[in-house]
Amino acid sequence: MFRHQKELQFEVKVDRPDAKLARAVQEVLGGQFGEMTVMMQYLFQGFNFRGEEKYKDMLMDIGTEEIGHVEMLCSLISQLLDGAAPEDQVEAGKDPVTAAILGGMNPQHLLVSGLGALPSNSNGVPWNAGYIVASGNLLADMRTNLNAESQGRLQVARLYHMTKDEGVRSTLRKMLARDRYHQYQWMAAIEELEAKNEIYVPATFGPKDEMEAEQHAYEFWDLSDGNESGEGPWAKGKAPDGTGEFVYLEHPEPIGQKPDPEIPAETLYHDLDGKKKSVKKAPAKKSTAKKKTK
Repeated sequence: MFRHQKELQFEVKVDRPDAKLARAVQEVLGGQFGEMTVMMQYLFQGFNFRGEEKYKDMLMDIGTEEIGHVEMLCSLISQLLDGAAPEDQVEAGKDPVTAAILGGMNPQHLLVSGLGALPSNSNGVPWNAGYIVASGNLLADMRTNLNAESQGRLQVARLYHMTKDEGVRSTLRKMLARDRYHQYQWMAAIEELEAKNEIYVPATFGPKDEMEAEQHAYEFWDLSDGNESGEGPWAKGKAPDGTGEFVYLEHPEPIGQKPDPEIPAETLYHDLDGKKKSVKKAPAKKSTAKKKTK
């Protein structure tokens, strides 16, 4: 059950409208790493969780907080759009001052939402459920969450320097602070989960399950010019879990076969040059062995 409280988590109060900035804010609302993404990601991970209750509770806590962040950004965009009107777009072409404010306005803020926020990014591309990850594997999901918060905070920090409006900046500072905490939160959870199980995912498919391929789990294949990549800790020394030693392959050679696909039937109209004939597999021969009778 969700319960809506009328007050926002933090104050949102802009100094002056800025329709062009409203368009930019859409990215941290409905973009790939925006608040809509982390909200849905954490909630679906929580809804579907089957493990220890403290992890589910944490996911639901932060997912619910992100609902509030979506509302904050919607309020911010709405305030930035205050006073804009369709006729202003016409005047923007005549007056340089008006053009500086409205010239980069998203027309959908007028035509579609009537001066409200949209579930889309800064270019008007609708938010996509394909942005979220809810795999059911807790460690894999926590690592995805850390990446989402890292990318999201990065974008908010860049947005912060796109305006001098202290009211907007005050709101963004609150979001930057909360996003930093959320990074700490996921890092703490990841550390605990790695200590409980293994540092690789999935932990239940271990090195021995890789059988003859296990040796390749420790090889660094240098596949670009130069050998500087061989100087990193990923190319020498022990693997982080201590199961093996990294091997640097400066000039690796392929160990697989050259693909030799069959030519498809002529009715598929590939229009190939005919130098290689299609292969017609002979029907399987029926066994002529007689069954033994008792």
